[in-house]
Amino acid sequence: MNGAIDLAREGMALAHPNPRVGAIIVRDGVKVGEGFHVYDKLDHAEIVALKQAGDKARGATMYVSLEPCCTTGRTGPCTKAIIAAGISRVYAGMEDPNPAVAGRGLKELERAGIQARVLGGPSYEYARNTNADFAKWIRTELPFVTLKSALTLDGQISARPGKPTQITGKSSLAAVQRLRHSADAIATGIGTVLADDPLLTDRSGEPRRRRLLRVVLDSRLRLPLKSRLVKSSGGDVLVFTTQALESAKARALRKAGVEVFRTRPRNRRGHVCLDTVLAELGRREILHVLLEAGAQLNGAALEADVVDKLVLFYAPKIMGTGGVPFAQISVKRAFPRIPALRDLTVEHYAPDFVVEGYLHDVYGNHRSRRKN
Repeated sequence: MNGAIDLAREGMALAHPNPRVGAIIVRDGVKVGEGFHVYDKLDHAEIVALKQAGDKARGATMYVSLEPCCTTGRTGPCTKAIIAAGISRVYAGMEDPNPAVAGRGLKELERAGIQARVLGGPSYEYARNTNADFAKWIRTELPFVTLKSALTLDGQISARPGKPTQITGKSSLAAVQRLRHSADAIATGIGTVLADDPLLTDRSGEPRRRRLLRVVLDSRLRLPLKSRLVKSSGGDVLVFTTQALESAKARALRKAGVEVFRTRPRNRRGHVCLDTVLAELGRREILHVLLEAGAQLNGAALEADVVDKLVLFYAPKIMGTGGVPFAQISVKRAFPRIPALRDLTVEHYAPDFVVEGYLHDVYGNHRSRRKN
């Protein structure tokens, strides 16, 4: 099962807006077929594995990271193909996260005389975490939000406001590129753009189905026309603002290839409404947003309770007083409300270490829809 889930992760940046799915077919202890889903190639992982196995699928066991689909969309239902191929047993890593269809695929296989169940055990959480972004989006129509930051042991992200500070090492920077590769969009605030002039690109070198959408929250539309973001834009830069779309700056940005989207202010200071941003990104089939921002936007996102996962890269350094904190937020408001991280993991990227954990269970009850 872990092998099937590993295969599913081969569909990173290739499967969305469908879930990442991997499948392995075993007969008499020998692997006879395997595959993972790539959206543009249509075939689901189960079909790829069945085609590879051919006649050897009869009487075999299928391990699939996600419950086989039983509905017709862009392709036919995988359950019918599994039944026709003569598979004897199907073990799924998890049920379909869509509450409207969860369990139906396994029941259809059972009615056809196939032993079918969720395997459970240690691989269960691995399977769920692999498709946490899909689960969030299919149930709420909102993207899964990962907040990533690099900070010192005393929680500082920069020496002073507006001054870029290199904190973590090369191994951590490479890990960040892999994290970007897992996302459909990367979002930041205008303060970070003005301070760092970042490109915000996926430089992992791995293939993508869609270009990483680069999103800037810029209430007063201060994004410089000479910034690297604007100069490198090829239909993959989206700016959310509260300013008029027919202003001279908005027209200039559009002429430079930047899309400008107007939102209502979220507060009296005129900041961009995060709920509107995420709703619009979800409408565009953006399932996973990586937030790489400064203290102000980090704090606003945590306070608004829109962050699903934290990925914090710690350097073994102390910056001391006077630095910029990880999140600009009221202790009285934040500490009682922001939940403790669950499913906590710690990984070493010498000399740094990264702490990951989830703030929300995205598998709760929500309204749902289904992609195929």
